[in-house]
Amino acid sequence: MSSRTARVTRETAETCIDVQLGLDGTGQARIDTGVKMFDHLLTQVARHGLVNLVVSASGDDQHHVIEDVAICLGRALNEALGDKQGIARMADAMVPMDDALALVALDFSGRGQAVLSLPFSSGFISDLEADMVRHFLLTLSTEGRFTLHCRIESGINDHHKAEAVFKSLGRALDAATRLDPRRQGTVPSTKGMLEH
Repeated sequence: MSSRTARVTRETAETCIDVQLGLDGTGQARIDTGVKMFDHLLTQVARHGLVNLVVSASGDDQHHVIEDVAICLGRALNEALGDKQGIARMADAMVPMDDALALVALDFSGRGQAVLSLPFSSGFISDLEADMVRHFLLTLSTEGRFTLHCRIESGINDHHKAEAVFKSLGRALDAATRLDPRRQGTVPSTKGMLEH
């Protein structure tokens, strides 16, 4: 099996980002973005998605940092998947977090698309702007070239809602990118290829 890893860096006048991703990992994470709640949420993706993830990010404001982390992580996912031979491709996960329940379904189709229903009740979740959850997921799916449907089904506490979303994302990523020995040497598409 080839190494399904990627490293993507991005340096602009606004941010400096370094993302390292290993799809066949053990859930190890080292995240430092300067936004503690965002670090916590990305750690959930790694832990529950069984990917190894290192993110180092700094920048002039939260919006730019989170957007550019999403760009780099999406590109790293796409790069690590390569031609997508042997992957399950589509998966979903529903995860509860106390009062909250979130659903994520995704398809590594080569077409970036996000359909999101994220009803947060306040403007901030700890030190994270609540709308940045939406913006992160939208940018991640666009740059990662996968279809993402995400819904918060229920919940009262915004921290729990956001955590359920990112745990669901991790679980769905693990299932969709998993190699299926029955698909060895083939791409899971009737077209015979998936866009990269």
